[in-house]
Amino acid sequence: MATIHGPVVLSLFSILSGVHVMKAAKNRLFIPCLLTLFLTPLVLGASDNQSSLSVPASGNSWVTDTMNTRNRIITKNGISNWSNDQTNIRTFFGLDQTGKLHVALRAKVSSGTSCLRCTLGGTPLTVTLSNTEYQTIPIGTFMITQPGYQYLDMAGITKTAATFANVTDILISGEATDGKVYYVKEDFYFGQRGPSVHLNYQTPKTVKDVLYFYNEITIPKGEDVIGSYFMANGFAQGYFGIQVNSSSERRILFSVWSPYSTNNPQEIPEDQRIKLLKKGDNVHAGKFGGEGSGGQSYRKYMWKADTTYRFLLKGEPGENNSTDFTAYFFAPEIGKWELMASFRRPKTSTFLTRHHSFLENFMPATGQYPRKGLYSNQWVCDSNNVWTELVTARFTADATARKGSRLDYTGGVEGDKFFMKNCGFFNERSDMGVMFTRKPTGNRPDIDFSKLP
Repeated sequence: MATIHGPVVLSLFSILSGVHVMKAAKNRLFIPCLLTLFLTPLVLGASDNQSSLSVPASGNSWVTDTMNTRNRIITKNGISNWSNDQTNIRTFFGLDQTGKLHVALRAKVSSGTSCLRCTLGGTPLTVTLSNTEYQTIPIGTFMITQPGYQYLDMAGITKTAATFANVTDILISGEATDGKVYYVKEDFYFGQRGPSVHLNYQTPKTVKDVLYFYNEITIPKGEDVIGSYFMANGFAQGYFGIQVNSSSERRILFSVWSPYSTNNPQEIPEDQRIKLLKKGDNVHAGKFGGEGSGGQSYRKYMWKADTTYRFLLKGEPGENNSTDFTAYFFAPEIGKWELMASFRRPKTSTFLTRHHSFLENFMPATGQYPRKGLYSNQWVCDSNNVWTELVTARFTADATARKGSRLDYTGGVEGDKFFMKNCGFFNERSDMGVMFTRKPTGNRPDIDFSKLP
């Protein structure tokens, strides 16, 4: 992760009295926290004649030591319920300019005093809070020597009350903020999840009536982060892929949207509901809602990193203006194609269209961690059993990326594989709309459709 490289702390104690700023000790012995008293006149950019920007803690902060406490500490109102001195809170923001950066907190304590260690670019400073109403609490001034994503770490040192502090915003100003500054300003749920990225495979216009769509996915070791959904076979009416639900649970997921537009599956009229035709062993099937509604199936399966999994989707027009969508999954550990589910979608008569893949994080608590997927050997087969390899894909991203809330997204080609990567606040980035072309493999899927379950 590229962040601040070699920051220089401007010692305001030196400016005022020739005494150097006291850095936090590596151990947790009590340190007199008097920094605030000396920083107030200077830190918020009086010399720069510039107002500060408020980076909301709610949308831009994470608890780094464990995701289990995030929902308790990072709330819709900012940082609260912060009582453990082992808890580290990290707040991200992006800068495209270098220069001086003044940093402060909008914070308060419930009572008494608290001492915090605030670290930017590896250099810690301590600050004391004793105000019981929200105030601007200066931290210090840093020299940003390289643009890109930066982060502020906060840890508690001492406190006399039950909690260290409530923090609503991190305030930044100075010449480093003269350019564009990137952070999540609203819609914190999706901002915390991070940007979703997509590969839209370019199917030749000469290919008609696509009956099957085939794809392969490999997740490199360490990139299988909790909250990741690596979607392999996307189509105009649904999606099919693998996800990481927890440290002990992973799933294969296949869903089809209803033609009736709603986020509440109970509202769907009877004649527009997705009908389950069949499902495989150990597969759960039911309804889903929230981002559209329809039929969903999943199988709990502990798929592995550094292993290539194969996905096959069939879409065929059926009776009474309907289409049947059927998904199959091939795990090399098992060695055969297995049925996920087959759904019938009413008021739809189509073959497979809009062949695509995507990568998303569905857990806000893990939006600070990068994840990456390799997508390879894409093929479509038409109704005449003619296979065509898809070697070009258009890269796109979601609204979180398009409006500049998060810039940690990229994609590209590694040999004969496409890749997508998101979250983690890295600085490399691909332009939306760019076309990627991978090396063709010529490795046409060898599948006997008559023997599929």
